[in-house]
Amino acid sequence: MSPEAEQAIVPSFDPTQYVGTWYEIARLDNRFEKGLEQVTAKYSIEADGTLKVVNRGFNAKKNDWSEAVGKAKFVDPANADGTRTGRLKVSFFGPFYGEYNILELDKPYYNYALVSSGRDYLWILSRTPQLTYPIKQHLMAKAKALGFATDQLLFIRQANQVEYESGRHVVPEHH
Repeated sequence: MSPEAEQAIVPSFDPTQYVGTWYEIARLDNRFEKGLEQVTAKYSIEADGTLKVVNRGFNAKKNDWSEAVGKAKFVDPANADGTRTGRLKVSFFGPFYGEYNILELDKPYYNYALVSSGRDYLWILSRTPQLTYPIKQHLMAKAKALGFATDQLLFIRQANQVEYESGRHVVPEHH
């Protein structure tokens, strides 16, 4: 992770506000999510204070849902006010933990987030299946400034999605 991204990790957030379902708006492609669309991540707090993570996505080629269940734990001790830093470790495969860093979070509403794991993994998450263009642009600009390859972001199809194109006149296709 770049020193800039390290600096960008949110210093405090309330895990109880973070729980629930997040929709994946965009990602840097990775082998775990190859070919998946309609991807969601659902977080819940376990009795031991860790977060349970359920990632789900639809593979259109296989016409099948794929699900991975993992566990996220906080790296840093709790802040004095009970909030946590956005630095977590997440595991889907036994003892192997990867970074999970919250680089931006819409506070106090928790409507969108920018999350990374190292330099090669990046996600734009939203509480709704669509995120407005200006917010997407803002998060992409931030990610780019932090050294991520934003030109390689994949925008993920969600169910019942309306496709908007910005700044281009759409000409109907002739068949």
